[in-house]
Amino acid sequence: MNQSATVAACQLLDVQDDIEQSLNKMIEYADRAAEQGAQLVCFPESYLQGYVAEEQQAQQRAVDVSSDSFADILKRLAKVQPILVIGMIEKEGDKLYISAIVVKQGELLGCYRKTKLAPGESVFEPGEKFPIFEVEGLRFGINICYDTNFSECAAAIANQNAHLMVCPCYNMLSYNNAEKWRFKHNAIRAERTVETGLWLISADVTGERDGQISYGPTALIDPYGSVVTQVPLLEEGMIVQEITF
Repeated sequence: MNQSATVAACQLLDVQDDIEQSLNKMIEYADRAAEQGAQLVCFPESYLQGYVAEEQQAQQRAVDVSSDSFADILKRLAKVQPILVIGMIEKEGDKLYISAIVVKQGELLGCYRKTKLAPGESVFEPGEKFPIFEVEGLRFGINICYDTNFSECAAAIANQNAHLMVCPCYNMLSYNNAEKWRFKHNAIRAERTVETGLWLISADVTGERDGQISYGPTALIDPYGSVVTQVPLLEEGMIVQEITF
């Protein structure tokens, strides 16, 4: 007998170096998603502090998940009902990671660290593990943005009997690159779903900043490679969709 769960992903205007603003936005959207029955909500890559790949900025923004400041962040999320997947810049000792934390009502369930670093992300260390999480019987793992270019990253999730890949992304690019990649992101992600039989939900930033632009996309792709629903490109918004598995 098939089971079902309702999942959501948010396409948000880029926020840089303002954790308070990011938290307010995430709480607002998570509460709206909960009203529509969502049990899981995904936010973009590094959204908590704003994506940067320059060493000094990344060091200044990075947060240790064992720190008091992170405990304060969790307290802010204690009343949020759905499980949250939140992109952040993480530090452990002197090492930096592009990570996604999984949070349930203010409790840290675990963390995934991006394993495939894009060109320009050499300040970060690659992760090595693909943890699996569960909500209402739905088993899910995480790939972050550039990870989705590699079949082995999706396979590492599928091989653990997962049903869903959750993908925090950040595609703020130069205008030429953004136009080049405008429709390629979903096509690449669809390849991963067809290969593995996983559902895939992605969340990205949108808007323009410092001579760059992000169209998105934020979308849900089914195990056959079809886009089920998507936030319109260049618009802030959210998708909420029931899936069966």
